This record gives sequence, C-alpha cells and structure tokens, in this order.
Amino acid sequence: MTVLIDTERLRMRHFTLADLEAVYAFSSHEEVTRYTGDAGMVRSRDDARRIIEEVWLAEYQRYGYGRYALVHKGDNRVIGFCGMKYETHIGATDIGYRMLPQYWGQGLAKEAVAALLPYARDVLGLKRIVGDVVDVNLASARLLQRAGFKQIDQFEDQGFTLLRFELNL
Repeated sequence: MTVLIDTERLRMRHFTLADLEAVYAFSSHEEVTRYTGDAGMVRSRDDARRIIEEVWLAEYQRYGYGRYALVHKGDNRVIGFCGMKYETHIGATDIGYRMLPQYWGQGLAKEAVAALLPYARDVLGLKRIVGDVVDVNLASARLLQRAGFKQIDQFEDQGFTLLRFELNL
C-alpha cells in the first residue's frame, strides 16, 4: 500500500477492506466517538465495511482525498484516522482525526495534523480547511489552534455546541 504521508512515528495511507477490524475497533469505541457527529453509527463489522467502501473509498475517487488510515510505526497497527473530508452542506473541506485511547496524550494527533497540512496544500492544492470541534473537547480545540487554525464561528448542532475553526493554506 502506498504511503501518502510519513512522519517519525506514523504513516498515513488510504484505507482498504483489510483494515476492517481496525476500523471497527476505533469507530465503535464510545470514548473515541464521544464528541463526533457519528457516535453510535458503527455497531457491527458490516457498518465498518460500509464506512470503508461507501464513504472513504468513494471520497478518494470523488474528491481525490478523504480520511486516511493512521498507522503507528511502533506496532504497525492502524490506530485511527487523520485526513480531510469535503462537507457538501458547508461547501468546505473539513479536517478530522481520531485514534484509540491508548495512543492519546503522546502527541500523535499533533504529529499527524502537522504533516497533513503541507500535504493538503502542496500535493492536493487545497486552499482552506475548516475543523468543527465540540466546545468541551478542549484538547482538540487546542490542537487546531496550535496548528494555526483560527476560530471563526460557534453554533449548535445535534445537541452540541460546536466551534468552527479555519485555516487558509
């Protein structure tokens, strides 16, 4: 599989159906999806397969980018994702990341986002990225701010208060 982005501790590549178990593990984990708009959507391996096939693989074809498998080099394991998604309802590209809790607090999300942004600009030619963060998810908001994102909006959606951040590349 082609590595799209390579960092000191991580590799990012397209998802494949071979990643089914890993996708099920992080997408069905309540702590991982607590602050996402898709909490509870993956309840089975069939749900995980549909996400891979009907969302991520379809987005690679349609937009040329999507959420990328986040592979931890230390154990050669898919631990989550980091990537972009074109959100048609807002007409913008959204950044997203998540990983299994045992990998939290190690600076891996920061490392992934820091490598993703130049890739988005230089390889994909993107000019602007947004990120929506639930207001109580302080770690995620700080991560985007440290990566250069500026808060541009605050709004309610699905019972959450969301902060919208923006970065012009």
